Amino acid sequence: MRAVGRLSFDALYDPIVALTMRERVWRGPLCEQVLATVPEGGTVLEVGAGTGAIAIRLASSRRDARIVAIDGDEQILRRARHKRGGYLVDWRAGLANALPVADGEADAVVMSLLLHHLGASGKPAALREAMRVLRPGGYLHIADWGRPQDPIMNAMFFLLRLVDGFEQTTEHAAGRIPDLLRDAGLRLVTCQRQVRTTWGSLELLSARRP
Repeated sequence: MRAVGRLSFDALYDPIVALTMRERVWRGPLCEQVLATVPEGGTVLEVGAGTGAIAIRLASSRRDARIVAIDGDEQILRRARHKRGGYLVDWRAGLANALPVADGEADAVVMSLLLHHLGASGKPAALREAMRVLRPGGYLHIADWGRPQDPIMNAMFFLLRLVDGFEQTTEHAAGRIPDLLRDAGLRLVTCQRQVRTTWGSLELLSARRP
């Protein structure tokens, strides 16, 4: 059952991200990074789509592409559907370790601020599932926390870890997300951009399915 406090947080999520995480700095480059790997008429799958800001931006930028947005919270998906441009997106309920998508259906998969919510077993499971739904040669794109770049960022990231959980963020604090991508079988793992935010270092990563 969803708590009242969680309902309020959902309504505030977009402005909080915009204010504290410099979304204007990284959301545009992330979408450009994704769409550069999608052929005409291709399919993009966003896992953990949340309030739908990225999925709608992708769909608005590339009307030829099919954008599928998946989240485990059906109530937040209902909110996303009713946003401006929401009609351009195929919204589906599902979890990161059991995506309602056929094998090899996606040209690109996006995970934005998802992995740091998953535990030690959840991250590999989500990455294996991304590998399953990607076509050979398709790309996984991730926006999530990386190793803090200096003591101030380390202190702020420690505060975030108090909220999000130390188990879930251990690999992020150690800079091991690229290693997890390689362990899942992905190749050409690249950090496309690092962004300094209020809560730590946000990294835009890409990796290719062989």
